[in-house]
Amino acid sequence: KQWYQRRVRGNRTVLASCVPRRDVVCIPEGEAVAEKWDGITEAFKREEPCRYVTGCDYRTALVLSVFLGMFGIDRFYLGYYAIGLLKFCTFGFFLLGQLVDIILIATQTVGPADGSDYYIGYYGPILNRVHMENHTYFQYGSYYYKQHGEL
Repeated sequence: KQWYQRRVRGNRTVLASCVPRRDVVCIPEGEAVAEKWDGITEAFKREEPCRYVTGCDYRTALVLSVFLGMFGIDRFYLGYYAIGLLKFCTFGFFLLGQLVDIILIATQTVGPADGSDYYIGYYGPILNRVHMENHTYFQYGSYYYKQHGEL
């Protein structure tokens, strides 16, 4: 956690050093002199998003919610002890709360109580939320950028 607090900014991004490949020639905008990179020298820094996880596995939370959600075990696992105890005493709000929690955990609306993200494997079902305001924003995956040469 100390490494996370030192490197990660408040908006959950980290500054990554970008190093062009060896023998790449760049002409900076507005200049006539070309630069040839050696593959070692840092050219610039770029903000990259990062996920802060503490160990709550998404698949484990979903399985606990499906099979033991009526006893509140899923909420205990995520760190919501009061709601877990209430679900335990009321048999998962008479099974209606269990169904709601399955949907909330499956859509990753409810996460760990400490504000971290779920631990999800590299090819796992990570949902990226796109918030809407007065304008519509599109978020493309890494496949789009690879196809269009922007990554």
